[in-house]
Amino acid sequence: MKNLVVKLGAAAIAATVMATGAWAASAYPKNQPREQDWSFAGPFGMYDQAQLQRGLKIYAENCSACHALSRVNFRNLADLGYSDEQIKAFAANYEVEDGPDDFGDMFFRPATAADAFPSPFPNQEAARAANGGAYPPDLSLIAKARAPIRGFPAFVIDPFRNYAENGPDYIYSLLTGYKDEVPEDVSVPEGLWYNPYFASGTALAMAPPLFEGMHEFDDGTEATVSNMAKDVAAFLMWTAEPHMDERKQLGFRVMVFLLIFAALLYLSKKQVWARVEH
Repeated sequence: MKNLVVKLGAAAIAATVMATGAWAASAYPKNQPREQDWSFAGPFGMYDQAQLQRGLKIYAENCSACHALSRVNFRNLADLGYSDEQIKAFAANYEVEDGPDDFGDMFFRPATAADAFPSPFPNQEAARAANGGAYPPDLSLIAKARAPIRGFPAFVIDPFRNYAENGPDYIYSLLTGYKDEVPEDVSVPEGLWYNPYFASGTALAMAPPLFEGMHEFDDGTEATVSNMAKDVAAFLMWTAEPHMDERKQLGFRVMVFLLIFAALLYLSKKQVWARVEH
């Protein structure tokens, strides 16, 4: 009887959730993210510094107009190979609110290396008002926050092949996945853009942000939509997990130590018990 009550209760909850549409998001993204080759993939993968620099350029010149990066300080850009002077010059291009001053008023000043990337909007309401009611999310942790759950059998296989790049794969797929032709069974409200890789529906308020040749890179990398999408996705993976290289290096050293320690324990055991009659 108790089990029957539990089952009926679970069924009632499920029916309620489905009726309210709370499970609707599970149908998205309509298309699963396309897997890409990343330099940081696998247990020995590392960030490509040149790629991260290109991704920073794309964010600064394109994405920063709408999206904040509030959990990243300018001084963190040293990990991308920039000198202190370069970081100070880069930070000075931004203004941050400070204060109060001697009169109790807030004021703006050029950013320093100790400051975080400032938000392009003073508050969430202003951000929504400037974007037709849609709130551009902070991109600091987006590569971790937007990692769609993979279905069976992928979620079983992924741990064995050490796959953890579904966040960057999602960002890349979203940025390159805008479609001009909308399927007949899909309704796109006016002012939105159809994208089957969007994790919260079939259309989003962000227009296609990348166009061929919109950036020039010092290393001569061709500014195709695919290249730029991959560069900015890698950069956002770095902002979400800036110490991944150090973590992998430490993990490798620990595994080597454990293997050597296990071998020493085995040899010690053999030496100790070799004199004992069995």
